[in-house]
Formats: sequence, C-alpha cells, structure tokens
Amino acid sequence: MFTWSTITLIIGVLLVLVDFVVRVFSVILIPRNRRPQTATAWLLAIFFLPYIGIILFWLIGSRHLPKRRRAKQREINSYILETTEGMDRVRRDTGWPGWLEPIVTLNRNLGAMPIVGGNSATLHDEYQESLAAMTEALRSATRYIHVEFYILALDKTSRPFFDELEAAVKRGVTVRVLLDHIANLRSVGYKKTLRHLTRIGTDWHLMLPVQPFRGKFQRPDLRNHRKILVIDGDVAFTGSQNVIDSSYNKRGNLRRGLHWKDLMVRFEGPIVAGINALFVTDWYSETDELLLREAERTPPVEDSSLLDAQVVPSGPGFDGENNLRLFNSLIYAAQKQLIITSPYFVPDESMFYAITTAAQSGVDVQLFVSEIGDQAVVYHAQRSYYEGLLKAGVRIWLYNAPTILHAKHLTIDNEVAVIGSSNMDMRSFSLDLEISVMVKGSKFVESLRRVEASYRAKSRELTLDEWMARPLRSKVLDNVARLTAAVQ
Repeated sequence: MFTWSTITLIIGVLLVLVDFVVRVFSVILIPRNRRPQTATAWLLAIFFLPYIGIILFWLIGSRHLPKRRRAKQREINSYILETTEGMDRVRRDTGWPGWLEPIVTLNRNLGAMPIVGGNSATLHDEYQESLAAMTEALRSATRYIHVEFYILALDKTSRPFFDELEAAVKRGVTVRVLLDHIANLRSVGYKKTLRHLTRIGTDWHLMLPVQPFRGKFQRPDLRNHRKILVIDGDVAFTGSQNVIDSSYNKRGNLRRGLHWKDLMVRFEGPIVAGINALFVTDWYSETDELLLREAERTPPVEDSSLLDAQVVPSGPGFDGENNLRLFNSLIYAAQKQLIITSPYFVPDESMFYAITTAAQSGVDVQLFVSEIGDQAVVYHAQRSYYEGLLKAGVRIWLYNAPTILHAKHLTIDNEVAVIGSSNMDMRSFSLDLEISVMVKGSKFVESLRRVEASYRAKSRELTLDEWMARPLRSKVLDNVARLTAAVQ
C-alpha cells in the first residue's frame, strides 16, 4: 500500500519530469519555421509559466488555417492565375518607375492578382460621409451585392445601410454577407444583427467561426479583418472602416468620448473584379459555393489618365506574409518621401530596419499614429518603437485625442500608394486575413497627400527630447508589452 507521502513524492517526481520534457521539446519544436523573436517570446512564456504557456501555445501557437481551407486558397489562386493571364500588361510609359516592376511581379507571385489599368478611385475620409457613400451605392444594385466586413453591426448609425440591403433584396438583388465571428460576437447587438440579416432575406455567413461543437475550429485569434463592398462587379469599396457607429457602441469608448477616423476608397474599373475575387474566395471558404459567374473580369483600359492598381491579399491562408513583403519592398524603394498611417504600429524586425534605413538614407519618413490607444497592450508595444524611430530621423505625428486614427495607408514618393485593411503590425502580417490595394498614379497619391496634410493639422509632432523624458513606469510598460507582441 502506498502512503500519502509516497503518492505525493511520485506526483512531485512526475510533475518535474513533465516540466523537463515540456522544456526540452519546446526548445526543439517551437523555433521551427518561426521568426527568432517569436520563438524566443514563446520559449520565455513556457519556461516561466510552463503549464499555462503550453496550453496557450496549443491554443494559439499555430498561425496556419485548417489544411482544407488552405487547399481552397490554392485552388482559387490557380483559377485567378489561369483566367487573368495577360491582364497585367498595363501601359509602361515615362511615368512608370523602374523599381515598381519587380514589386508588381512579387505581388502577382504571392497573391495571384494581376495589375490592371483603366481604374478610377475616390477617397472618403469622413466616417459618416463614407458610410453614406456606401449606402448610396447600394441603391444602384441590379444583380448582386457582396458585403464583407470585420464588424457589421445594426445600430442607429448603420441603419440606413441595412435598410438599403433590405430594399435591394425586395427588388430581386442577391445580397451575400460575410462577417467575422469573434469580432462581431464581442460587438454590441450581435444577435440582433444576425436576426435582422435573416429577416430581410440576405444570405449571410460567419467568417472563421469558432464553433467546436459544430466541427468548426481553428486558432481562435485568426480573424478575417477585410472590409469589402462590391456592387454588380462595377463598383467596390475597401479600406479601414467597419459598418458600425464610430464609437463602436462600447461603454468604455463612450465614457472616454472615443471616435474612430477611417479612410475608404471607391474603385471603378477592372480592379473591382480583383476585389470581388477576394469575396468569392472567402465565400467559397465558408460555404463551399464557388461563384465563378461573378468572378468574371473586365479587360484593362489603356488610358494614361486612369490608375493602375493591384489587389494584394494576405493572411494565414498564404504561405508567405504577402502584405509585409509588399510594404518592405516599397519602403526600400522610396527615394524622397515615405508616409505611413497605421493605428496599430508594431513592426517586426525586418520592417523596423526598412523604415529606419530609409530615414537614415535621407528619405523624409513620417508616421501618423494616435495620441491615445484603445487597446492597452498594443498601444504600449507600439510606443516601445518610438525611441529607435526618432533617433533614426523618423518624424512621428500623434493624432489628437479623443479620436482614434484608424486609417491604414502608405505613400511612396509621388508615385505609389497602398490602402486597405492591413495594420503595420505582426498580427496583420501573420494572423489576420487582409486586403491591400497598391495604386500607381500621381493624382491618387496627391489626393492621399491632402488627407495626410489634414491629419498633420490635427496632430502634434513628438520630439525625441519629450519622449526620453517620459516617466520610468511608462518605459517599463512599453518594454514589457513589446515582448508580448511577438507571441504569435
């Protein structure tokens, strides 16, 4: 018979052995196919908190979507490559910078989408005006409406948008809706929104649902962060804005007076088919229904007064970090000016070196971020990079509180811009499904420059002296938060 003391001893020995085995296997397995900084962060978590760390790693340690879903992505990519052969032969004239060609090829190889000419684009940088423009565009639909948003919530502000969806259904338009599961589950009025979508007759589905009892499960923090609206294949909107009130209807935001400032773009031309292809891809992934008839493309128009544009999809369904590679390539290509706008700026090592190298090479590098944050850990992790950026010569503009500057775009010289849903952080690079649109055209860049100037008028510039004088507690919080940013 074992005594309690013997049983206790055996349990203690077993726990020590398990702890040892966990640590050994962690050192062997975790560094595989991960950035050194990510692997180091996970190893620290497991070594300091072995049982909690290994459970977290089991839940969120893999950035890959389920195998079947990745196979669907490859299938769609093959279809896009086959059906768009030759479409990326846009006009190369004296306005085409030499450094752009390999970046276009990179995007094509990574995301399958061609660059197409003959596009127009209209910026919408006011929250209510942007929502009104999307609502107005719904009235023109005669065949189909494709709605895909990270957050789609029925409230007083978004009610007109939902009313137009209902009106479209009544006149015989097919309305398909995709909304992210976890993001909307955490939003006010989630169940009411779903009931309303059902009542008005839309065909709606959750993106990346975490429903293990229904056989739907993947890493729970892999999210579809795209914002897409397509009407009849003729008009598309994309950018940073969700369909919800600018306060997100959260008590904390309302108490602090927080409101979001976003930027959306209305596109017309062949690029609309590329944006719609992402909706078709996500629809296929969630429903097994392949909308081939609605993935047809319009040949590009050779008109130098119009824009060349290329859709760059990214996310854990792809083997590489498409958006990170695009951003880094453009940053290194900058000759005169690089302006970045990102609400959550937590770059990996490669992007940090690219940005600081550009600044140290004499490029005018400017970064627009919010003065305050809505996510404490991300906010402090972001701040941990300011010292290195300022010392390299990057100018940092803090957008005045209580507004959260949520727009996501960058401009390179007077040549190229990228706009979309992607933040400049490791989450957007590795964990979220994103859409970015690269646009070549000086008129479009000039429009974005005017938007950037409006940001500057409502911001204050952060100086190195001010930053170095911040309290010690802030420095500690920033540096600790930086460690968590790499745990992916």
